[in-house]
Amino acid sequence: MRRVKFAIPFCVFIIIGLYLGTGLKNDPRKMPVMLQGEKIPEFSLNPIPGRDEKGFANTDLIGSISLLNFWGSWCVSCKLEHPFLMKIKAAGLVPINGIDWREKIPSAGLQWLQKFGDPYEMVGIDPQSKTAIAFGVTGAPETFVIDYDGVIRLKHTGPLNQAVWDETIFPTILMLKKEKLHE
Repeated sequence: MRRVKFAIPFCVFIIIGLYLGTGLKNDPRKMPVMLQGEKIPEFSLNPIPGRDEKGFANTDLIGSISLLNFWGSWCVSCKLEHPFLMKIKAAGLVPINGIDWREKIPSAGLQWLQKFGDPYEMVGIDPQSKTAIAFGVTGAPETFVIDYDGVIRLKHTGPLNQAVWDETIFPTILMLKKEKLHE
């Protein structure tokens, strides 16, 4: 009977340890992308106040390969990512569109772009997070690769940098361009 009393807690401890050990092996940056391979959700956003444009909607993302970047002036990681977005824009490799997410002050996004540069073709403002929720955004910055048909082909959580570009984003863009050539 003493052995059973010792064995039960020991077995429970081993099971919990295995469960937690398995969780430690998972990469927290590789979250499941529920919308990958799906059409982008419908949205229609107002432009950033003071930026000269008509607004930004899901239909604007159909017809070309593009990046969709969720960002905010309040986001520290977005500040780290921003110079790389400017580098992508300068290279002219792919259009970048932005969604200014969760701004408490509507003019903060425009001030950010005026201060650090504007890498975006189109930008919409999402103060209530409705579009971010529809895309499954968990934090800023997050960037989606959208194909010609408006299908999400890749999601990257966290700041873009040269390594991420070289290893995942750019190869995906090249693959999409090759697919289009073979149609």
